[in-house]
Amino acid sequence: MRAIPTSLLYLSLLVALPALAGTPINESRPLDARGRIEISNVKGRIQVRAWDKPQVKVTGTLGDGVERLRVEGDEENLSVVVEYPQNNWGGKAGPTDLQLMVPLRAELDISSVAADVDVEGVASGELSIDAVSGSVKAVGAPRSADVNSVSGSLDLVLNSADVEAQTVSGDLKLRGRLNGEVSAETVSGGIELVVNNERLRELTANTVSGSIRVTTGLAQRGEIQMETVSGDVLLILPKDLSAQVRGETFSGDLRATGVTIEKRRGPGASFQTRYGSGEGDIRIETFSGNAEVRLQ
Repeated sequence: MRAIPTSLLYLSLLVALPALAGTPINESRPLDARGRIEISNVKGRIQVRAWDKPQVKVTGTLGDGVERLRVEGDEENLSVVVEYPQNNWGGKAGPTDLQLMVPLRAELDISSVAADVDVEGVASGELSIDAVSGSVKAVGAPRSADVNSVSGSLDLVLNSADVEAQTVSGDLKLRGRLNGEVSAETVSGGIELVVNNERLRELTANTVSGSIRVTTGLAQRGEIQMETVSGDVLLILPKDLSAQVRGETFSGDLRATGVTIEKRRGPGASFQTRYGSGEGDIRIETFSGNAEVRLQ
């Protein structure tokens, strides 16, 4: 019987064993310019950058105890998943650093459990990010964006039509050229929204415990609804605003440019006014906090 070469035995052992700490990643796969890529990493970091190539390049390092990096799919749909041993699911495994270059117009679906997410440069496609524990930063011009974090802050600079952003525990910052529908919500954290040189068609901003500060224009017949249980609200709009505006607070002060607020008997205050021809609709409510509508 011919002896099995020592080199082959060595290679077979490498395949059977989990990845070693610091194992470098270097994978490339073709992907259509408008293809879809799914990225999942339980612990560590996910960094995504865009380039003008119909290709996905994955680099970085695998964490100690990670089973493997699974890259599979075709030129239309590709998945990049960090896999952990059964019954471990990242409990004792070390962090994996994923760095990806993706086509500029690709659609991204990113999920993490204890990994920070950093995305920059994507355009045209849809962007979806779900993080359980970790901060999220995104800069780009996706057609639409849906970003959620259970425990972590969101820092978004997007030139997009429609954006949905939610945090359970963390601040939410959103800036950019936004002209469609925006929904921003936090359970414990503040919201800061700045719309540059555009007019929103619809805005919903809600916090349970945190303040809201919004600077935006309002499209013709646009709508804005802002509500907080515990926190202040400041809405800054251009002087040429055309809208019906209503404000109400149970425990706090109200202010509005050009409006004299009369306190009602008992707690709280309310007002209703019209700016311009009153085409749009704006409603602001706070249970415990001050609210202001400022034209400038």
